[in-house]
Amino acid sequence: MICLPTRFIRPFIALVAAAGFVLAPGAASLAQAQEDDAVLKLAEPDFTLISLPTSLRVPKNKSAFRVTHRFVRPLDCEFCQDNWFEDFFGFDNGAVIGLEYRYGILPGVQLKAYRARERKTLEISGQYSLWTQTQKPLEMSILAGVEGTDNFTDQYSGTIGVILTRLIGEVASVHIEPMFVGNTNLDEPSVDEDNTFMIGLGTRIRIRPTVYFTAEAIPRVSGYSPSGTQASFAIEKRAGGHMFQVNFSNTLGTTPGSFARGSVSGNEWFMGFNITRKFF
Repeated sequence: MICLPTRFIRPFIALVAAAGFVLAPGAASLAQAQEDDAVLKLAEPDFTLISLPTSLRVPKNKSAFRVTHRFVRPLDCEFCQDNWFEDFFGFDNGAVIGLEYRYGILPGVQLKAYRARERKTLEISGQYSLWTQTQKPLEMSILAGVEGTDNFTDQYSGTIGVILTRLIGEVASVHIEPMFVGNTNLDEPSVDEDNTFMIGLGTRIRIRPTVYFTAEAIPRVSGYSPSGTQASFAIEKRAGGHMFQVNFSNTLGTTPGSFARGSVSGNEWFMGFNITRKFF
């Protein structure tokens, strides 16, 4: 039987109560219910930027799958015998791989399960779209989840966040995502700080009909903050229901708990890629 720590249970109960109020009958407008979530949004074609989530909705009873891949060899590795090109761009070394599946259970409501190799972390989360930009100046979604290390049997970190998105026509999107993550200090139990509040910042710019430039940064505002700010940038190509992305990050983290712990050193950068497939 899995026993979650008290510091996570209390905020999670509060979140469930708040979500129940939000999801009460009548909370979603008629316009939202009538939107076709399966229609491609050219400025917001994917459910994530690089690691940060977006406000894109999964249609009811539809799903999507994503693979994340981060090579563990830094681009500038002073301890490596061969240079980056001789190591075939990092392919000769190991990688941190993640597998994600998300499913739309109701209009505007999606569930996600994600398993990353780092610390054998399993993340389970839900996202609810409060409204889209057809109804308000900004899209807004709430996010809640929990991740556990060692295949969800050891250390648990709970996340509560808000995703704010502004679409600029069919050309670009801007994202602001305040998040609170509990129990982020997994390595230094003697340190008092054990929670982190951070604000994810990101953008996606459509530079060609099916080609995008994407960038994000996740500065920590308060709480546990052991290292530098996580930052990433990428080039991606959309092909039908697929999104292929090549990215560069100063960390290997892909879950909210790893965002809170920050970059590896701030000076080392890693190559990686994401592949998303929509089943709609």
